[in-house]
Amino acid sequence: MKLLTIRSWQGLLIHLGIMAGLTIAAVLIFFNSYLPSTTNHGETVTVPDLEGLHIDEINEFLTKRNLKYEVTPDSGYTEEYQPMSVLTQYPLPGAKVKENRKIFLSLNAVNPPQVKMPRLIDGSVKNASLLLESYGLEIGKIKYVPDLAQNAVIEQNYNGESIEPGTFISKGAQIDLVVGDGLGNTTLEVPELEGLVLEEAEVVVLGSGLKVGNILFRDPTLEDRDPKDEMQQSQDRLVIVQQRPVAGRKIRIGEEVDIWLDRQEEQENSILDEEEDTSPEIL
Repeated sequence: MKLLTIRSWQGLLIHLGIMAGLTIAAVLIFFNSYLPSTTNHGETVTVPDLEGLHIDEINEFLTKRNLKYEVTPDSGYTEEYQPMSVLTQYPLPGAKVKENRKIFLSLNAVNPPQVKMPRLIDGSVKNASLLLESYGLEIGKIKYVPDLAQNAVIEQNYNGESIEPGTFISKGAQIDLVVGDGLGNTTLEVPELEGLVLEEAEVVVLGSGLKVGNILFRDPTLEDRDPKDEMQQSQDRLVIVQQRPVAGRKIRIGEEVDIWLDRQEEQENSILDEEEDTSPEIL
């Protein structure tokens, strides 16, 4: 076989041009024809949302869409879905993938995992909520009962019965709480406050285990005054003329007593007027 002979520079350039053209043509054919036919170039599938579907539905559901799946060993648990339902997936719903792409799934466990019941007693409701959430548990019903410890957990119950700290319980279970209302169960007699100035009434009320509630004025013209202003009190002495609940009534410890104030002079005048009206007529 004779070697190709080139007798001029012009011939060499012609041969090089032919070789370059053949190379470019081969590259174009490879990338535009052969490669797409073997890799399904340009043919994509939108990943469907599989969350909540049972594993028995997955195979047929994905086969129709030219997709495959694989269940990962990691699993979680929620009461929202049935056991063996899809919890998470990858790729995520809406992603564009090639046909026959494998979708990785995690399933809802058949049996909920067990966690230890934390101690909630003597803590606040807010603390109990945060603690239960960290253990994968939930707050159920909250029942308030008379107790001096306001918003403090007195009992922790599950399914209507007390549950001890450290007891294993299903994750996601609801825990009912019995909480103190801060008032207690002791009843007291409301003291007599009429005729006292505000400072004296506050001492009597607090000393009785009660609280001063609303401070009101019988005379509307006094509503803009501060009942604790010493300057105003020296100019016009204000005393308690009415209270609610009335003196002698039984209420629970910690409850409030509302009081009404008025000028002492006006009260004395009103008393004298009443006495005059009730005095016998002299002929």
